[in-house]
Amino acid sequence: MIDDSSWAGLLEQRATAPDAVARGWAARARRPLLGSDGRLFLVAADHPARAANAVGGDPMAMADRRDLLERLVVALASPAVDGVLGSPDVLEELLLLGALDNKVVVGSMNRAGLVGSVWELDDRMTAYDPSAVVGAGLEGGKMLLRIDPADAGTLPTLEACATAVSRLAREGLMAMIEPLPYTSASGRTTLDRDDDALRRAIGVASALGSTSAHTWLKLPATEAVEQVMAATTLPALILGGAPGPDPDAAFAAWERALAVPQVRGLVVGRSLLYPPDADVAAAIERATAIVRPEGVRSGS
Repeated sequence: MIDDSSWAGLLEQRATAPDAVARGWAARARRPLLGSDGRLFLVAADHPARAANAVGGDPMAMADRRDLLERLVVALASPAVDGVLGSPDVLEELLLLGALDNKVVVGSMNRAGLVGSVWELDDRMTAYDPSAVVGAGLEGGKMLLRIDPADAGTLPTLEACATAVSRLAREGLMAMIEPLPYTSASGRTTLDRDDDALRRAIGVASALGSTSAHTWLKLPATEAVEQVMAATTLPALILGGAPGPDPDAAFAAWERALAVPQVRGLVVGRSLLYPPDADVAAAIERATAIVRPEGVRSGS
């Protein structure tokens, strides 16, 4: 939890000491991307930057910043959680709260595709760019790549992601791409849940940029996860997505996916940060048993 004194200190730093962010990044204790067990378990908190605040029946659940940060601090306190994926504001707040030492930190990059906007698939780099990822000493950058053949907004997003992949690779940093097939109808964009469409999207994402040496994929755990993962040799992390009505089914799907050799771990946000019983620590512990069934090893 974040006590009142820590919260007041964060607000004071935000107003009076903007240079504390740069000092914090420079002083942060860092670790390798992968631990000794070769697994990677990240929590995600880049949703509000894309106006995606809904969890379950609450359309503004993630809009309470102190509550969100408290949930993230609880998650990051677990030694099994390797790190966090977030937008600059959230990551800087966690940094100032002292929650990012010896954690993997991945910066979310393209957040322009606001939920419900007419330009949703023209998802430009409005958060981190590759230079900022390098400058802050982050371990990588993440891109959302929604592909709709009928929406011209896909094209500039493809180009922006390709450029970012090349620039991150030149610095030896992870370029995490989340390729998802989408369809448009009546002015709304929706996820295409066809496995073949996802396999095609994986092929497109895998080839972006001048090299795939540092590219990772962030993918859903579909029913045909083995067939889907056969589309690539790249390391993959399973995404959590929006919490569904059956948490047990989600955990079972993650467990199935983690048996596939290309899958190295999880990157989950709302499903673990906002569990139905509000017990973040218990949700993290349950996910840990899936990611690291043999327990947390030294260096993980």
